[in-house]
Amino acid sequence: MHYATLARRAITVLGATMAIFHLWVAFTGALDSLVLRAAHLGFALALAYMTLPAWKRDPERGPGILDLVLLVAAVSTALYPIVELDYVYGRMIYVDDLRPADWIFGIGMIVLLLEATRRALGFALPLTALLFVGYAVFLADTDPAVLLEQLYVSTEGIFGIPTSVSATYVMLFVLFGALVERTGTGKLFMDFALALTGHRVGGPAKVACITSGLFGTVSGSAVANVMTTGAFTIPLMKRLGYRPAFAASVEAVASTGGQIMPPIMGAAAFIMAEFLGVPYLQVAAYALIPALLYYLAVYAAVHFEAQRTGMKGLPREELPGLKETLRDHGHLATPLVVVLVTLFMGYSAAFAALSGVISVIPSALLRASTRKYVRIENIIAGLVDGARNTIMVALACATAGIVIGVISLTGLGLDFTSLVVAVSQDTLLVALIMTMVAGIILGMGMPTSAAYIMQVALLVPALVKLGVPLPAAHLFVLYYAILSAITPPVALAVYAAKGIAGGGLWETSWDSVKLGFTGYIVPFMFVFGPSLLMQGPWHLIALAAASAVVGVLCLAAALAGFFRVPLALWQRAMLAGAAFVLINPGLVTDLIGISLIGVVLVSSRLLRPAEAVAAPDSGS
Repeated sequence: MHYATLARRAITVLGATMAIFHLWVAFTGALDSLVLRAAHLGFALALAYMTLPAWKRDPERGPGILDLVLLVAAVSTALYPIVELDYVYGRMIYVDDLRPADWIFGIGMIVLLLEATRRALGFALPLTALLFVGYAVFLADTDPAVLLEQLYVSTEGIFGIPTSVSATYVMLFVLFGALVERTGTGKLFMDFALALTGHRVGGPAKVACITSGLFGTVSGSAVANVMTTGAFTIPLMKRLGYRPAFAASVEAVASTGGQIMPPIMGAAAFIMAEFLGVPYLQVAAYALIPALLYYLAVYAAVHFEAQRTGMKGLPREELPGLKETLRDHGHLATPLVVVLVTLFMGYSAAFAALSGVISVIPSALLRASTRKYVRIENIIAGLVDGARNTIMVALACATAGIVIGVISLTGLGLDFTSLVVAVSQDTLLVALIMTMVAGIILGMGMPTSAAYIMQVALLVPALVKLGVPLPAAHLFVLYYAILSAITPPVALAVYAAKGIAGGGLWETSWDSVKLGFTGYIVPFMFVFGPSLLMQGPWHLIALAAASAVVGVLCLAAALAGFFRVPLALWQRAMLAGAAFVLINPGLVTDLIGISLIGVVLVSSRLLRPAEAVAAPDSGS
């Protein structure tokens, strides 16, 4: 048998074993927490060294000799805490001396983890972890033995909360997403969006917005979302006449928002639930209105751009019918319903994910049109996809654990909090802007989970000290960790979309920032108006949401320079002013914002050209 074929089969066995192992643990709850974390990381390291080449070469050739040696070494470092579990739990941390084996396996774990993370995610996160380790040893004068204990022979570093969340929740939801996609749910999302909005003004762009939101909440990855849905939506947009750069930016911005769109969101949402000590469903409730505002802004920007440039929709005869789509494929949404119902019944997120996974195959068997997906090879491929898609999250969480371990051991978080408070001079707005910039920089080139974890340790305490409610502070930094995917110069979602659409990189980046600009403002809205996080009386929540919706629409129109008719510069400025005034909820600010909007509406109608009045609107 050819070596490459043997390697592919080994990867299939390893990936399927990892998936089945996690399903078994979720079903039985039979493992100690440290054992589960170490086993989870061991699987991820093994798959990383099996599937990710050290340097640029064809991964289909299979792992080389060095890769296999590193694989065995990495798995050994993950197995050591499991084999020596009684010793790890029985020793007194920071009191008992480390054994030689602790040094060997601990240093080996750090080195091999950073190398695997480099292969999966590039240099940014491993270098960040090394900088923090260097700070601890050379600037904070931390005893190397104490540091190694913190990072490896405890649950405060590599095997800390982020790795626990990856092993307990993220793996199951990623597996759920992979199996759901294997049963044709992606086609359901696409056909549903086409039937709903494909014929309207700028139809394909609106399809991209809806499809990416639906698919993104399952996939939890901006880049994966772009590559999956963008392969279909970007050519459609270009066919209708959108510039390649604008088509790419629509897909990049819409795909990025999937990570904050309930019900499933991205991996960082599960970590947030753990940090906040609340049920995952509560985090989804916090995120719901801001996520809807984000997508409303993208949808409105697409609509105004389509009206400004005279874009039409797709011919109805080329589109699937809504009734036919729901009849033929609507049952594929059953697993999502199962997850939601299970969460609403009060069960854990892990149990909800397990229930969703179990319901995938029976759902596909309900109709003849989807039974073709229920094949052994397809199910195994879904298990392997779930395991491989978890590699980046697991490695990112473990490497971020190094950063968290250093911060908690050295007290760096308190120093950083004092610095932010001192520089901002106790002014919340200045602190929020500093946090936004720092969050985007920390998130550049990194997975959302890792960027969010570091911000929780470095930035959230400062915001809380300045009076920001804890949920708002966490969601604030999460937003900018996510938005780094569309923020130049390192905008991974933009790069992925540009690769499909073509066009200039900087033109695409600028369009993405412009299209997603409202997303940069939404976090300020819910910090100054916590009602947007569904906190407080319902009448205040409704008023805050209504005010925010109007503000979002005003800002989208101002950026597009169009609201049924082209807007003059002064009208755009007034709409932008109204949007920013409406950010801060309150009767006075709302009245000022409504007054500014009224001036623009009246002046637009008075100044509207006769031919524009005569021309009927072609849809919305």
